[in-house]
Amino acid sequence: MKKCILLIVLLSFGLNFAQTKIIDKKTNDPVSFATISFGDGFGVFANDQGSFTFTKKLYPDIDTLYISALGYKDLNIPAEPLPETIFMEEEIDHLDEVVIYANLEDRKYKVEKLKPYLDDDYYSCWLPTLESEIAVFFKNEGSELKQLTSVQFPIALESEDWNKRKRSNADKKEFSTLFKAQFYKNIGGYPGDPLTYQQVTFRVTEEDGDQYDLDVTSNQIFIPENGLFISIQVMGYTDEQGNLLPNKQYKEIKSRSGMVKIPTNFRPLLPFTDEIRETRTFIKRVFQYTNEWSPFQKGSFQGSTLLKAGKNNYGMGISYRKYKDE
Repeated sequence: MKKCILLIVLLSFGLNFAQTKIIDKKTNDPVSFATISFGDGFGVFANDQGSFTFTKKLYPDIDTLYISALGYKDLNIPAEPLPETIFMEEEIDHLDEVVIYANLEDRKYKVEKLKPYLDDDYYSCWLPTLESEIAVFFKNEGSELKQLTSVQFPIALESEDWNKRKRSNADKKEFSTLFKAQFYKNIGGYPGDPLTYQQVTFRVTEEDGDQYDLDVTSNQIFIPENGLFISIQVMGYTDEQGNLLPNKQYKEIKSRSGMVKIPTNFRPLLPFTDEIRETRTFIKRVFQYTNEWSPFQKGSFQGSTLLKAGKNNYGMGISYRKYKDE
């Protein structure tokens, strides 16, 4: 009898937490890291195999899922009954543009860098949450052809005033966090269409120090005449093999007015700087169905402690090849 009860419990658990898989309708390949929005500012991500977990038990108020992925048509799916497999179609108009530069391998170039701004002060950092994507604008100075080779993402492992915050060393736990980088055209001073539809993800651990260097040479990204935007977005924690772990996008805390949903922060922190005068940083809430980019400046983000302290830009750096004219 006990064995039967245990079997029923295990089956119920499996049904409640069954995964849904998103695949390419034409190729049957998984659609990696798709965004599943709930329409209320919350959501989850699919993993690299296109799988995600959604149950009415975890999200009882959600009736529709809004699914989007780089290079695919958006979908609206009823939350119940949710199929085991969801098919997505490629957006033909959004396929990568093929740009050919003749004899590029033989042309001489000079490597130039824009150094990142590093900081390890907790109060100068953005606390990464799943709902936010941060994009930084880089100008194109001069008319020479420029190929992006690497991006330097500043990270902060712990606060320099750890003792003042009354946190013990036991709180300094190891982490393994997956991020996604995206590259956008400059359209009217805002991030526009993607420059590439290739998935670019990278895993950060405490061993990476105060910055993560992402090599993008093979992605063949050339800086447009009017500049480009580069973004960073946290996907969540991973296991030791780098596989994305399922997680809830928020935690619930009981307050006097009822249950309050608080975004879950992920390590490492992203340091902002006050050493850049112009507004180069833009923020997007990825789980908003009609999400739009907003410049990170006073008036757009009320109550931001970073803006109050004058920290108005994420201090990302880049390296690129500047080719000599033929």
